[in-house]
Amino acid sequence: MFRALVLAALLPGEAAGAQTLNIDGPAGPLAGTLARSTGAQAALLLPGSGPTDRDGNQPAAGLHTDAYRLLAEALAARGLSVLRIDKRGLGDSGGDGNAVSLAGYRADTAAWAAALRAETGADCVWLIGHSEGGLIALFSADLPGICGLVLLAAPGRALGPILVQQIADHPLHGLHAPAVARVVADISVGLAPDLSDLPEALAAIFRPETLGYLTELIATDPAELARGIGLPILAVTGDTDAQIPAEAAQALVAANPAIRSVTLPGMTHMLKQVAPGDFAAGARSYTDPAMPLHGDLVPAIASFILGD
Repeated sequence: MFRALVLAALLPGEAAGAQTLNIDGPAGPLAGTLARSTGAQAALLLPGSGPTDRDGNQPAAGLHTDAYRLLAEALAARGLSVLRIDKRGLGDSGGDGNAVSLAGYRADTAAWAAALRAETGADCVWLIGHSEGGLIALFSADLPGICGLVLLAAPGRALGPILVQQIADHPLHGLHAPAVARVVADISVGLAPDLSDLPEALAAIFRPETLGYLTELIATDPAELARGIGLPILAVTGDTDAQIPAEAAQALVAANPAIRSVTLPGMTHMLKQVAPGDFAAGARSYTDPAMPLHGDLVPAIASFILGD
């Protein structure tokens, strides 16, 4: 299933000791970077939606955060080996990035978890999922060799209402929220969406290449997935998150009271720290990789997984 670990030449900004891991995935080769520690535990970092790479960036869209690299390196310094990955069809990973599904991402997660266990010798692997990656973590929780889950800014309800609310809150596209709501309602009952009332930027959300996956996300309730999971779960939200409200964790906890929930004041969706009410800094957290992670994020994760 997986090929041998290859020591990579360090990229600019890459921590010493970082290694590239290449494996044979279900739909083509997969690639990631492993930040190794001397500890016995290991985690797989599952990225958020869209063409988000292993560092937490979308260069073509202007998203530049380095959030995943910063998080992996900081956790490795605390004693947790962390593998961050390119999604299928992105970066150095093969496959079709449009022909995706929850089952496909679950299969990739299974391949990565097996490879990470083999490489590190860990008895099991923690899944750390950011945003949509949190949904993938919930969907993959019953795979063999999973220790538990850490959900970072993960949705607590199905995508449809979240998407409509995000559009309603957008300063430029808010007036189109009713039209988006109609499109989501049509998709929910299996109708082909009428995009004629949407500007091109919003119609692109429902493009035919990924409409099947979007339909699946609209039909999937994260709280229902969480309900039957018996593993340890930590849900971390931020009260300055403009995409997933801090209340998202409440639906998960309501479905599974064993989930530990933490809300970090001033944490944005990109896991960065800003002053309350500083909307300019919140926007900059999507484009400024020099902004630090929230100061309490790494300690919260390390305490949950490692007990320190």
